[in-house]
Amino acid sequence: MHLEELRALPARHARPGSRADPGRPALGFGLTLEPSAVAELLLQAGPGDAPRAAGGGVPSGIAVSDAPAALLDAVVRLLRLLAEPHVRAVPAPLVKREILWRLITGEQGTAVRRLGLADGVLSHVSRAVRWIREHYAEPFRVEDVARLAGTSVSAFYRNFQAVTAMSPIQFQKRIRLQEARLLLATHSGDVTGVGRRVGYDNPSQFSREYRRQFGAPPSRAAAHLRSTVRTPAGVLT
Repeated sequence: MHLEELRALPARHARPGSRADPGRPALGFGLTLEPSAVAELLLQAGPGDAPRAAGGGVPSGIAVSDAPAALLDAVVRLLRLLAEPHVRAVPAPLVKREILWRLITGEQGTAVRRLGLADGVLSHVSRAVRWIREHYAEPFRVEDVARLAGTSVSAFYRNFQAVTAMSPIQFQKRIRLQEARLLLATHSGDVTGVGRRVGYDNPSQFSREYRRQFGAPPSRAAAHLRSTVRTPAGVLT
């Protein structure tokens, strides 16, 4: 959900004993929980960061509980960004991830985590994601990564897309380009070298895919960095 879609809406049900009037309306907040976003956070979490479910029962599809103060604080910070359209592009996604993580680890975490845990699929995809992140500069065959994940090629491809919203090759490409963008900040004078370091032997392909991802070729991004950041002589390598 884009931040522009977030709205403070009149709540249909107020808490018992609460009162609402035009001067002090009862407000509600809604945020769509995307299974791929839940799965991404679970994949990034360290061992033990996300608590295990207490018991083997299936959680209800509808859950109600009081929001803890830390969760309310994050929601309020997100809503306040509605009034700062020129600032919110960077902090809004971070605050939304914080809200999602607090839900994952909160009282209703079992129900939320199940959105990203499709019948044990996450454990298979997690192994593949970890391997691709550690070897993003290396070419690979989907068949080999599927074998590493312990599943068939067709099931692996289908499950990987369900969890990450990308194919394995697209996922590798995204990581390569993100790493390239970071490297250009410190190696802006060597665009071709940056492309090779992240796995691109063909400079034209690197430039084309970088431009498709970020809207400008790496040479222009590097020139912009050189013009805006004064790096001391000898730092670039």
